[in-house]
Amino acid sequence: MGYLHEGHLRLVDRARELAQRVVLSIFVNPLQFGPHEDLSRYPRDLPRDTKLATERGVDCLFVPDAAAMYPAEPLIRVVPGAIADTLEGTARPGHFTGVLTVVTKLLHIVEPDVAVFGRKDFQQATLVRRLVKDLDFPVTLELAPTVRELDGLALSSRNTYLNPDERRSALALPRALRALEQAWRGGEAEPVRLQRAGLEAMHGPGVIPEYCALIDENLQTVTRVTARTVAVVAARIGKTRLLDNVVLGEGIGADPRVAP
Repeated sequence: MGYLHEGHLRLVDRARELAQRVVLSIFVNPLQFGPHEDLSRYPRDLPRDTKLATERGVDCLFVPDAAAMYPAEPLIRVVPGAIADTLEGTARPGHFTGVLTVVTKLLHIVEPDVAVFGRKDFQQATLVRRLVKDLDFPVTLELAPTVRELDGLALSSRNTYLNPDERRSALALPRALRALEQAWRGGEAEPVRLQRAGLEAMHGPGVIPEYCALIDENLQTVTRVTARTVAVVAARIGKTRLLDNVVLGEGIGADPRVAP
């Protein structure tokens, strides 16, 4: 959705490894924002994005406006099944319908051979993977690792909302994932106890935890935690809502880092 950061640019790098030409879409999709969410204030800076994308080797920027993507109210939308009703689907009703509808349109318009998505929004990436599989899109989906600051905070365009105190408070999310991962590596495999460890570590000044869940690659809650289990967390820092996740067997320390 624009306001590019190093995480987005790593997706460009991966796309360049896989294809001869790279198209980058930038579109703040109104269909995926709820009535009280941050559509109007979502960060936008197209000249900056254009410069960053060009320097990184993007061949084509696709930057439609809302009137081009939705010339009329869309009567047909892509509505996901029950796996979209948990986690972010509970917190943001209708969000994934908006996401999958716009992804469907973008895939039809651009017709890529391969599409690269980041893993930070794990539920979204999983639903897009199922969209491609279930509706027989002729595209290969590639998931790229989360990119983090040196202190562990996952890169996100919404990080720009944080003031210095909130930026420090936001470290509660990677702290929770590390606590959960360390407990699992210490021999704990009971989901309820691991979730408790994550939630306890997420509490801090200015932090309102929303969830800490342990799921499999199909977004199903696990009854026993393994190396393939994904820990996902969400919290509100001030007025900003942030997400993060880690595959326990890979560890949060294994993800790419960038200098502040």
